[in-house]
Amino acid sequence: MKLINFKTGNRNKIGVLKGKEITEINSSMIEAIKSPNIDKLERLGSYNVEDVNVGVPISPSKIVCVGLNYTDHAKELDMNIPEEPIIFIKPSTAAIGHCDNIIYPNSSAQVDYEAELGIVISKEAHHVSSNDASYYIGGYTVINDVTARDLQRKDVQWTRAKSFDTFAPIGPCIETELDPMDQNISLKLNSKLKQQSNTKNMIFDVYKLVEFISDIMTLKAGDIISTGTPPGVGPMNVGDTVEVEVEGIGVLKNFLKRENK
Repeated sequence: MKLINFKTGNRNKIGVLKGKEITEINSSMIEAIKSPNIDKLERLGSYNVEDVNVGVPISPSKIVCVGLNYTDHAKELDMNIPEEPIIFIKPSTAAIGHCDNIIYPNSSAQVDYEAELGIVISKEAHHVSSNDASYYIGGYTVINDVTARDLQRKDVQWTRAKSFDTFAPIGPCIETELDPMDQNISLKLNSKLKQQSNTKNMIFDVYKLVEFISDIMTLKAGDIISTGTPPGVGPMNVGDTVEVEVEGIGVLKNFLKRENK
């Protein structure tokens, strides 16, 4: 089931997305992804997705990201397979939604795209085993791990390069029923295919990532794990349109705009 956060007028609403139709439900997103019977939640009005503003599907306290997690990406970079996941954090302030603008900061000369599958945590998770991880996962979403690559190369730490406002597009929805182990993932820049792989090529699968990360930090309901990007990462420019697609979830579209200040 696809759950979407949308706005009509000045009110945020949660709905079930089928095709282009949204059926509003009487629930918060956290309550919806926790519910064992989403289809039994009270239904309210119906809307066409093209007539509403789609928002960030959920508000995470943190976005935990994974680097170098596809075998084909490691091969592309001629790098050894890591023995443990390489992780970093994006702040919640980096999150934007479907069709929002990615702001190209004046302090960077190279801003890259990175198509990723996102894990949405539904229950507080700490010291969770991979065998039990599915119990703590409320669904999956699409993420673009936007990176100021020149600043990443310049800095010892990755925080600045990964954390600019708008550098974590998420959406357009959360899919609660998805097999994360075998889904195609791709990215188009101005309608040209740039990245293409499958989640079966992950070095550490979603359940192992929940285990590894929850052993370090408590994951709160609504937190997101961004699971790494396949090969083909490259730069975007002001005026570009970038589309990330994960099979079974949908297409996350965003636009590049210049920072004005």
